[in-house]
Amino acid sequence: MICRNITRRVAMMAAVPAFAEPLKLPKKVRVVLIGREGHTGEVSTPAKQIPGIEIVAQLDGKADYRSVLDREKPDIVGVCNDNGARAAAIIACAERGLHFIAEKPFAIKVEDLARCRRAVEKSGVRYTMMLPLRFAPHFLALKEIVSSGQIGEVAQIGGQKSYKPAPNVAWRNKAASYGGTIPWVGIHMADLMRWTSGREFVSAAAFQSRLGWPELGDRENTAAALFQLDNGGVATLRMDYLRPDGAKTHEDDRLRLAGTKGVAEYQASTGVTLMTYDGPQRVISALPAQQSLFTEFLRAIYLGGPDPIALADIWRINEICLKTRDAANSNRVAKL
Repeated sequence: MICRNITRRVAMMAAVPAFAEPLKLPKKVRVVLIGREGHTGEVSTPAKQIPGIEIVAQLDGKADYRSVLDREKPDIVGVCNDNGARAAAIIACAERGLHFIAEKPFAIKVEDLARCRRAVEKSGVRYTMMLPLRFAPHFLALKEIVSSGQIGEVAQIGGQKSYKPAPNVAWRNKAASYGGTIPWVGIHMADLMRWTSGREFVSAAAFQSRLGWPELGDRENTAAALFQLDNGGVATLRMDYLRPDGAKTHEDDRLRLAGTKGVAEYQASTGVTLMTYDGPQRVISALPAQQSLFTEFLRAIYLGGPDPIALADIWRINEICLKTRDAANSNRVAKL
């Protein structure tokens, strides 16, 4: 079944201003979207703004996407089906030599992630993963602050992802199709914590549970992870589905980076702030421009640009989040 409905994510993305730097492609690019979960707007919104992009099919999660891929022979596939079905769809793209941009995580089991990696690397296709927060102005600003040395060596990181419950999203309420709150929700902030700080995670401990909300089924609505950094520092990440429906936004993202020379942090209520030992706390109002993951992916494929997200980072953050979830399930510390 082909779905024409506009998702909440698409509506949110439609509010993002048009990107200032137009992209001129050397050919018409045909796109198929498999599923309508998560960040479909990361593809559909830029596609409306870039001449030469055509979404030739958008399928719901029950459609026979393999026959559609064989019939349409798209240039790029957006893989946005449920978490449990995603690995098979990624492998189907790789086997057909189709470039893809996929939701996260790529798989919900470590062994399936390894299967994906073998198939993708054997095929030689271009690919990326939907981690759009890397391209948001406030997190780009934090990356620049750390890279410039203003807060020194990062010694502690604190991150938060808080979502509204959305209990009627049925696939998230079953472990076989969801795979856990850490790899679905936590992966965004875990990636930002590594990317902005320049630090690596070397071990992890975690806890997760569902309290109340029986309609969520298998879905954990509270989770937390503690990571050891490669320099001996620590990072903490809290995740929940406890944000009230009356909140103005669906999510509440926060990131704090504390270093040997100061602290930089972001939350929606205060914006990006910086405080160092040689001056008072100040708000950083001049932020980098909003960027587009899909636009940069197109630039990489057709205009010789770099991968918008380093491929090693994609596999690494998938692995980290799956192993951290498994650490929570087994009540042990995981080596990463």
